[in-house]
Amino acid sequence: MASRRALHYVFKVGDRTRTVTFYRELLGMKILRHEEFEEGCKASCNGPYDGKWSKTMVGFGPEDDHFVVELTYNYGLGEYRLGNDFLGLTIQSSQAISNARKLGWALTETPGGIIETLAPGGYKFLLENKEQPKSDPVQKVTLAVSELQKSLNYWCGLLGMKVYDHDKEKKRALLGYADNQCKLELQDIGTSVDHGTAFGRIAISCPKNELPVIEAEIKKENHKILTSLVSLDTPGKATVQVVILADPDGHEICFVGDEAFRELSKMDPEANKLLDDAIAADKSDEWFAKHKKPKMSA
Repeated sequence: MASRRALHYVFKVGDRTRTVTFYRELLGMKILRHEEFEEGCKASCNGPYDGKWSKTMVGFGPEDDHFVVELTYNYGLGEYRLGNDFLGLTIQSSQAISNARKLGWALTETPGGIIETLAPGGYKFLLENKEQPKSDPVQKVTLAVSELQKSLNYWCGLLGMKVYDHDKEKKRALLGYADNQCKLELQDIGTSVDHGTAFGRIAISCPKNELPVIEAEIKKENHKILTSLVSLDTPGKATVQVVILADPDGHEICFVGDEAFRELSKMDPEANKLLDDAIAADKSDEWFAKHKKPKMSA
């Protein structure tokens, strides 16, 4: 499946100011594009919410050849409950570790030499203390599964991923579509997977004509389709077609037509300003602080 590529992982965030500091100043990522929406997404891109929200794409380089992060912010929501579903995003960057120390960000060294830190909201990031490569520093996304073999049957058998490593003793497997792409690591946790309200989503692109084929195959095998093939509009940008699936443990997978997505995902030179302006215009933090009330919790 060389025509498919891993695109990004979605995090819901409640504090855009601290979140942007983490990605921009600590990790050293760039703001690639920022979009504001007045109402909820018909593919539930921002979760099961109907109000105003924003999407910010951040990464080490263009979405054409880097695995990036999508930050979704629902106005008025300050926090989300973490589950045990997301186990970490691994990045090779000694520079990020140095940045974290300068910022006074909490770091924990693991026995394997990996440095753990948490993004605002509690999302775990695993930093490899090696020089940041000129290619994409994002190495893998690790998700929890309840039964590894069942997950391998789905991700490899149905979605066409290749197994790069399978450690049966530690009950984990490393999957991907190509050597030069970010990998997906599945870790069997031996219990049911809880997605909380902070649940994320992984996005994968494929040729547009494969979308109905993927949908039909998933239906044939009686697996879950969360959103049937639908077109999504972004004001002033390309319209993309997507189909949203759920694996056996409920992890959300968004397949998107590659041709339109490459047009939609072009870097926006105004992205930094758009994000900073949106944060400055959002007075909700000040309002809640003034009235001594916490923001709503999802």
